[in-house]
Amino acid sequence: MGLASGVLWAPGASAQVFMTQDEALALAFPDAEIERHTAFLTEAEVARAGETAGSDVEVRQSVVPYYLARRGEAYVGVAYFDAHRVRTKEEVLMIVIGPDDRIRRIEVLKFAEPPDYLAPEGWIEQLEGRALDRDLSLRGGIIGMAGATLTARAMVDAARRVLALHSVVRPFEGAGAALRP
Repeated sequence: MGLASGVLWAPGASAQVFMTQDEALALAFPDAEIERHTAFLTEAEVARAGETAGSDVEVRQSVVPYYLARRGEAYVGVAYFDAHRVRTKEEVLMIVIGPDDRIRRIEVLKFAEPPDYLAPEGWIEQLEGRALDRDLSLRGGIIGMAGATLTARAMVDAARRVLALHSVVRPFEGAGAALRP
């Protein structure tokens, strides 16, 4: 887990880009074969994901790309990329979920807000190991960040959204929405 080192914030820069999708996938799944898939969700499946995520979390996407990683015949995880607004600018996360349907890793790929609002690595780590339940909430088991409430809310919402979509896509079972490699 962690941000790429050596990335500097230049005044007036539009965003901090820490790594590409390919770099993030290689970091999350060393020595694994990675397969890209796309799930095409029905309106009912999107609605179910929205209900599962919770009323405060927006779920609108019906096309869900994801990256399954396996070593040999065993799947070791799946990665989703979530782009969302924090305050007024974009953040892109890679959220890795294990076969136990719990968050294994979160990487920040891009953060366009001022660097003071970026979530520290230690704060992000409290999301690891979490499943989609009441504790995955700033009113539950997640401690907020002083001075970066919107960042904390955006990250928790992204985690809830991805876990909810994951519960509909069900990539480890090969069930759910139609798949296309």
